[in-house]
Amino acid sequence: MSVQVGQLAPDFSLTNQAGETVTLSSFRGQKAVVLYFYPKDDTPGCTLESCSFRDSHSEFQQIGAEVIGISSDSPSSHHQFANKYQLPFTLVSDGDGSVRRAYGVPSTLGLLPGRVTYVIDQEGVVRHIFNSQFNPKAHAAEAKKVLQSL
Repeated sequence: MSVQVGQLAPDFSLTNQAGETVTLSSFRGQKAVVLYFYPKDDTPGCTLESCSFRDSHSEFQQIGAEVIGISSDSPSSHHQFANKYQLPFTLVSDGDGSVRRAYGVPSTLGLLPGRVTYVIDQEGVVRHIFNSQFNPKAHAAEAKKVLQSL
């Protein structure tokens, strides 16, 4: 079963690229969250997607939103990826795929982990879901557009 718009976003506590624990519910009442699931660090599509979030990061901050990228890669892989592309936001490791399953992120062609972005408001409610495996650069623009309308 997948998360739907209007539902409370499933909480998680995962390790980020700095080895720190990030808990989704800690942002409640503080900031909106853009949570983007992506297949793999340092691959062409994921690099395009992450760099588009990087290039819009100051706009997300002005809107009052935190960007969090999530994949099954290790915290050390995230660290290398974030350093290589100067990603100024958090990447968390969902090594066992439990958070991906909790959100119901589909696979593409039954093989590739899906590329889905969730816009979560300050109260922890999912306000928008954008699923596009083959248009990675659209995720940041779509999230920004939704946040500006909230």
